[in-house]
Amino acid sequence: MIKNLFRFFQKNYLAFCLPIFIIVLAFSFFLQFSEAKELQIKHIKKDRSAEIEQMQKKAYAFWDSGKNDSALFYFNKTKLLCEPKADYADYYVGSINNIVEILQQNGDYYEAETTLIKAFPYLEKTTNVKYPVNAYTFMAYNYLYTYDYEKALYYHKKALKKAVSTFRKARILSEIAFVYMHQKKYQEAIDLLEPIARYKIVDKITPSNTDVQRAAILYNLGLSYLYRGNHKKSAFKCFDESLKLTLTLNDEYELIGNYHAFYKYYLKYNNPELKKRYAEKAYYCAKKAKSATNEINMLAQLIEADSPENSKKHWKVYIRMVDSLIVSRKKAKNQFADAIYNSKKDKEENLELKTQKAEKELQLERQKNRNIILYISIVFVLSAFLFLFFRLSKKGKKEKNEAIYMSETRISKKLDAELANDLYQTINLIQKGNLEQNENKDQLLNSLENIYLKTRNISKENSFITTNENYISELKEMISGYKTDKVNIILNGFDAIRWNEIEKNKKIILYRVLQELFLNMKKHSQASLASTTFKINEKNLIVTYADNGTGTKNNNFILKNGLQNVESRIKTINGTITFDKNSDNGFKLSFTFPI
Repeated sequence: MIKNLFRFFQKNYLAFCLPIFIIVLAFSFFLQFSEAKELQIKHIKKDRSAEIEQMQKKAYAFWDSGKNDSALFYFNKTKLLCEPKADYADYYVGSINNIVEILQQNGDYYEAETTLIKAFPYLEKTTNVKYPVNAYTFMAYNYLYTYDYEKALYYHKKALKKAVSTFRKARILSEIAFVYMHQKKYQEAIDLLEPIARYKIVDKITPSNTDVQRAAILYNLGLSYLYRGNHKKSAFKCFDESLKLTLTLNDEYELIGNYHAFYKYYLKYNNPELKKRYAEKAYYCAKKAKSATNEINMLAQLIEADSPENSKKHWKVYIRMVDSLIVSRKKAKNQFADAIYNSKKDKEENLELKTQKAEKELQLERQKNRNIILYISIVFVLSAFLFLFFRLSKKGKKEKNEAIYMSETRISKKLDAELANDLYQTINLIQKGNLEQNENKDQLLNSLENIYLKTRNISKENSFITTNENYISELKEMISGYKTDKVNIILNGFDAIRWNEIEKNKKIILYRVLQELFLNMKKHSQASLASTTFKINEKNLIVTYADNGTGTKNNNFILKNGLQNVESRIKTINGTITFDKNSDNGFKLSFTFPI
């Protein structure tokens, strides 16, 4: 074993030396930066609470007046004043939460996530539980808006663990249910919403929020009932109570959702007159609330609900509004981008002012040495990468040629094993037989058809496998190709799998494994019935195959029928396979791999 290791290092000395050199280089840089850090002059701490609060008041004033770009600028100013962050954790996390809310309102979810992550190390240092709860909630919103529902649920549940008040817990449960609604898990949403909808949970800190939240819970529960089906009366009762509560708030914006819900309700239960009435109400509320996006959406449903004559008039207004909204959003996006740029620029300027003169001088002295080391490192690393690239390319070509050779050899053997005898008999029949006789002519045609079918099967077994949206139909077609008058094939759970979420390589291996199993069934098992079951369990795909063939009493069954190929393929994608060797009434196996 030691000799083998020595030979490996002797042959691959460059590949072995490269990581060692990189580690040594990284360690030398670490030492240099550590020395520089020790020589930095620490900033003198002072109480900035008054200055932070003043800056925060300006930010809230701009936010309340709808000037989000200015509010963003001053929240960033507040965040910068919180250095060091640990001393002003409440202000720091609170400012970041406000910044993230503005970013999300403007659809900048990437920047929102990047900003919010900076607050996470300081969540445990805050004095009020609302800051970590809000941070986790905003992160959940970010993933909801970007359609990553599992992560959205994860952060909502973290917020739920942190929440203290019953009111806040109820609100988070409602938001979790809202995520379930997006996943079309309406029963799970109903199970969460029904208990908190039975009681009027009061917000003791801000009582005015009580009716707002209850209206939202009833609205979500009503929609869940509506989409779940068979809850007509329950859905109407929720929508009606939610609408009554919202009417007391004198908030046109909140009324849009209530009237939209009734439009959906009467659309489903086919009441054209009431459907049109609530579509109109939702549209006019959106106009009063000056919500351009909702106004366009509600106008679209009014076009659907109204008469053809009126719909033409609405359509002209709709086109004009969409064009206007696109232009205004472009302007707003440019202004918002400028605000983000100015905030970042302001941050850089503040950090530059905090840098001491001694640190700058130290960096200048070390710059020359670092540049020399860096240039040498770049040349060495590029040379090593080029060497590895050409080496791996050469190795890849060699492996590819070997794979092609093995594939050609396998196909050649298969053609010889399955077609040589048929071709020989057919040629003898042509040479010796009297083809004018009907019996000989039929025998020749049958032989030719048999040769064609075997050739086509071999071609299909070695053909290219598509992994796009046509994968499902091709997989079904391949399986159905093994179905005959004597053999029946059953598929269970096939259409429930989200095939587009499975990697291309795993799709190809699954295709080949199933092809191998059905080919084995056709050749060896003498089965009349075969079934394949698909199901998902904890992000693993479980496939169970069974047939009523000869079974596995013979210990050499697996190797005899070439099923070792199935096992090796499954292992390449970190899967596991189980053969039922004790089956007396057929053959059964199951395999599992992560998706």
